[in-house]
Amino acid sequence: MTRGRFLAIIASGLAVSAGAFGADPVGENAEVKIGCQSYTFRLFSIHEAIEKTAEAGGNSIELCLGKSLGPQDSTPLDANMSEEKIAALVEHIRKSGIVNISCFTAIPKDEGKARTLFTFAKKIGARSLTTESVESLDTIEKMVKEFDFRVGFHNHPKKPGDPNYKLWDPSYVKDLVKDHDPRIGSCSDIGHWATSGLNPVECLKTLEGRVINLHIKDRTAIGKATTDQILGRGVLDIPAVLGELKRQKFQGCLFIEYETNWEKSVPDVRQSVEFVRKTAATLK
Repeated sequence: MTRGRFLAIIASGLAVSAGAFGADPVGENAEVKIGCQSYTFRLFSIHEAIEKTAEAGGNSIELCLGKSLGPQDSTPLDANMSEEKIAALVEHIRKSGIVNISCFTAIPKDEGKARTLFTFAKKIGARSLTTESVESLDTIEKMVKEFDFRVGFHNHPKKPGDPNYKLWDPSYVKDLVKDHDPRIGSCSDIGHWATSGLNPVECLKTLEGRVINLHIKDRTAIGKATTDQILGRGVLDIPAVLGELKRQKFQGCLFIEYETNWEKSVPDVRQSVEFVRKTAATLK
């Protein structure tokens, strides 16, 4: 590990409580909470996804539960892991310099099973979960209060053949969570909003105060599924997205979910991380 990387890790650890775009100014000495959704490295194990996120310059990661732990360890990342393997994972995360962790998972409606899940997530260092388990909202609220966690509902694109799927619509999510604990909100996927023909900045405004974390993407077009681009090279106005988050005093993490160049995406992701940091440093 280089001296510069070591100092960056220390700085990021010290700055976590300030938030990505929170009350403290974002500048050259402020550390944006940015990294990867582990699906970016879906061809690799959890341990490898952590390593690749760190290699790309990230300090944050959202882990997809159910993926194999290591290239020679088929144990799935879930609440059934042994304490020994949990400890080994926590140490791997620590050595990689990752300081902000979330998990993407279904959340059971059953309180006992949900409590087991939240307990596991806390053990591996997570303090937020991303889910699509709308049916478990009442249970989620109980767990959020018990564990002091934040939970965001994730949006996929609009499904023309499935009118029952509503998470694509930020107004639906806003109404879904409005009478619940403020730690429950949206894990907003701006790329999927764009696929649905929505303006990400306007969607963020709709969800003001309820944006828990962000899946940040860039695209070649709005209104249809397209190939992901390095941030700043597509048609989405990423600086405007970051500016809106700054205005809202966003406290969450930015998780890059880059669904292209699957085998060799680290250089692309690194450019995206650098773009976000440079852009954030210019925000007023």
